[in-house]
Amino acid sequence: MIQDPTIRLSTEQEVERQIREEGHLRHCLLYALDLTSWDAERLASAVDSTTLFLGCRLSAEQEHAVLAAEAMYFSAPTALPYDPFRPGLYTWQELLAGWNGAMEDSYDYRIYEHFSRSRFNPPLVEALWQRIHDYSIDAALRELMQFDPNGMTRKRAVGFMGGHSVRRDTEAFYRSARTAQLLGAAGYFVVSGGGPGIMEAANLGAYLAGEDEAALRKAIDLLSESPHYTSPGYHRVGLQVLERFPNGRQSLAIPTWFYGHEPSNVFATHIAKYFSNSIREDTLLAVSLYGIVFAPGSAGTTQEIFMDAAQNHYVTFNFYSPMVFLGKKRYEIDTLIYPLLRQLAWEQPYFDLIHLTDEPEEVVRFLKDHPPVQKDA
Repeated sequence: MIQDPTIRLSTEQEVERQIREEGHLRHCLLYALDLTSWDAERLASAVDSTTLFLGCRLSAEQEHAVLAAEAMYFSAPTALPYDPFRPGLYTWQELLAGWNGAMEDSYDYRIYEHFSRSRFNPPLVEALWQRIHDYSIDAALRELMQFDPNGMTRKRAVGFMGGHSVRRDTEAFYRSARTAQLLGAAGYFVVSGGGPGIMEAANLGAYLAGEDEAALRKAIDLLSESPHYTSPGYHRVGLQVLERFPNGRQSLAIPTWFYGHEPSNVFATHIAKYFSNSIREDTLLAVSLYGIVFAPGSAGTTQEIFMDAAQNHYVTFNFYSPMVFLGKKRYEIDTLIYPLLRQLAWEQPYFDLIHLTDEPEEVVRFLKDHPPVQKDA
């Protein structure tokens, strides 16, 4: 019977240490490594049927040797525009590679075009590579967030949800960016869906967490020269903000190629981009255990609100997490979502973790006073 590998090795140093300390590579997953400089006989002598080489570079001699030792070996075709076995998260620089003013020339858009050809009915092999890619992103994200055995992250992540079409020159954009700026300054790790609108506002605010409010307003003034993600110069003015403020702080974006026509914003320092939108949505909520800030949005944001409510209701991720609504008119008058959610949460442990405000400072105070609560703690 084939057994699953239990030890993941992602650097040559880890492989060397494993062989030195244990004398073998049994029950090991060797992931995305270039092992072509290794002696084939030495490599083969350390493996057996419980060893898996996933996305590793092996010479023909090495491949023959490890397969003869009954190890498993999988590699992707070089024609794919993406690497299913990538060892880490993306950066905006990587996704924008090749960009010269037109999104169609970027690495990001080339992957989107490839994905779009069969997005609703991918062939088996393509679906397999996409799932392995998303597993790679999962693994890199777990390493970044540093989950403990109870499911809590070392980083105090707060997520932002809201409309992708919100313009840069609106009060909603400023209010979200200011909230993220204050949260970043208070030591929280801001997470967004990685696209334009409220998502960009969140990453922008987090990026400028070391600056004052005047700097944020100056940055938004620059961005407002190209107010919507379909406006000419959308990325150009974003890069101008980065040039003006080169020493920003870290934040996370979790976008998807399912909405690949929406450009990834340039203010997130870590980008966990997925093919599967459903995995991406669930992951965004799962990592934001210190709370979600819901700015004004439409159907997508409404869906995310009730996904988050369901996770709290059933304690899906072992913690009750705060839900803050940033926009009284939107959530108390226009849609009645806030009173509806309060009614749903009545007599539930997360009832006191739901809050409504228009003030960025109040969001920070509430989240400080209402940390996540472990189930049955």
